[in-house]
Amino acid sequence: MSESQLWDDVDDYFTTHLARNDEALEAALRDSEAAELPPVNVTAPQGKFLQLLVQLQGARTILEIGTLGGYSTIWLARALPADGHLISLEYNPRHAEVATRNIARAGLDKQVEVRVGAALESLPQLADENPAPFDLVFIDADKANNPHYVEWALKLTSVGSLIVVDNVVRGGRVADADSTAPDIQGTRTAIELIGKHPRLSGTAIQTVGGKGYDGFAMARVLA
Repeated sequence: MSESQLWDDVDDYFTTHLARNDEALEAALRDSEAAELPPVNVTAPQGKFLQLLVQLQGARTILEIGTLGGYSTIWLARALPADGHLISLEYNPRHAEVATRNIARAGLDKQVEVRVGAALESLPQLADENPAPFDLVFIDADKANNPHYVEWALKLTSVGSLIVVDNVVRGGRVADADSTAPDIQGTRTAIELIGKHPRLSGTAIQTVGGKGYDGFAMARVLA
């Protein structure tokens, strides 16, 4: 058995017993595939992990940067209280259209707002609205802009908020200091920003599973 097949098998086992998809989640995956969206959504165990983070955080407000088909959005939003709110930013209008349908099918359209446009344009507009600080920010968009997203997350959160950055291992390439790839440069800059920023305490975890070898960074806002 190959290593990747073993990872898939373990993920399937965990999904069956700990993070089973229901019809709304399965439909979100089917519709995303039918619309030919990139198959880069989180896995079910990762979605359940995000959901648990929201619950542990006691989050009432969530900012998601990168909606794709809304699969992770559903996992996150389901952990919110009845009066909670999630804003998700998506660059691609087609992706946003698919996500909006998936979110509505899951019965979450009253709690979730999908905003279409480049996140680095949407984020200043959001800041101008002077929203209450977000309790949790999930960053899962174009990796070259990860440091900018972390900086905006800091502006839109407060003490105790949690920032999660997905896909930071990049198959191990994040360790290549000589890489000129924009995704690696952006991810390394974001990691180093988290490590040196006086308002953040963070770490990064390597993972294996249905999406291969990757990982995430997580940081708590200190002040």
